[in-house]
Amino acid sequence: METLLKFVVIDDEPLALEILDSYLKRIDHVHSVYLFRNAADALQHLKNHHADVLLLDIEMPEMTGIQFLQTLPDPPLTVFTTAYRNYAFEGYELGVIDFLLKPISFKRFELAINKIREFLLLKSQYDDKEDSLADKSTDFIFVKSGVQRIKLYFNDVTHIQGLKDYAIIYTHAEKILLKGSIKAMLDIFPQKRFMRVHKSFIIAVNKITRLESNRIILNGHEIPIGRNFKDNLERALTMR
Repeated sequence: METLLKFVVIDDEPLALEILDSYLKRIDHVHSVYLFRNAADALQHLKNHHADVLLLDIEMPEMTGIQFLQTLPDPPLTVFTTAYRNYAFEGYELGVIDFLLKPISFKRFELAINKIREFLLLKSQYDDKEDSLADKSTDFIFVKSGVQRIKLYFNDVTHIQGLKDYAIIYTHAEKILLKGSIKAMLDIFPQKRFMRVHKSFIIAVNKITRLESNRIILNGHEIPIGRNFKDNLERALTMR
């Protein structure tokens, strides 16, 4: 049975709050929705109440959504909702699960909710707190997912995303959740084949299909390139 989700929505625009509230009324498995027009009231609420999902505007008076998120020691799964496209990559720096550009259609909103459900489902299936260690002389590792150990071939992996205390491993066929930081994944995957390109992303270099100024196109996914990782990526691709 799917868990009912508790939502907190923060936006200084009444119409934006009304739209998001109406969208959530059309979504199944919603336990509660708390709406706030300012960050201070929302912060006080979160100090005393648990939330599963935070829908957060960025451009707000007194405290921006980015500043707000940085004050939370253990933030809920967060979706940025904003009219400004240039905040997308900054959202990845803060570990947000999705980025919705206003005006937000219900179809796009529903995709974000499905992404949240998918992550929570992977998380619920994961019940082993110990990461699998790789034998660096092989082409695979065994990882724990639910009650099974899956043989994961390095060549099947396209990229890895860090999200809160977990890492999501993307393959051509599926996603696998591991307990551990994105940094810990660097010790598991061969560094000759995998490279960190962002605080939240590791990629399989040979899976790159297109490289742009600030992003990588890889198996249909857009992966941001962090400023601190760009030079290393350029050098690595030059040497290949």
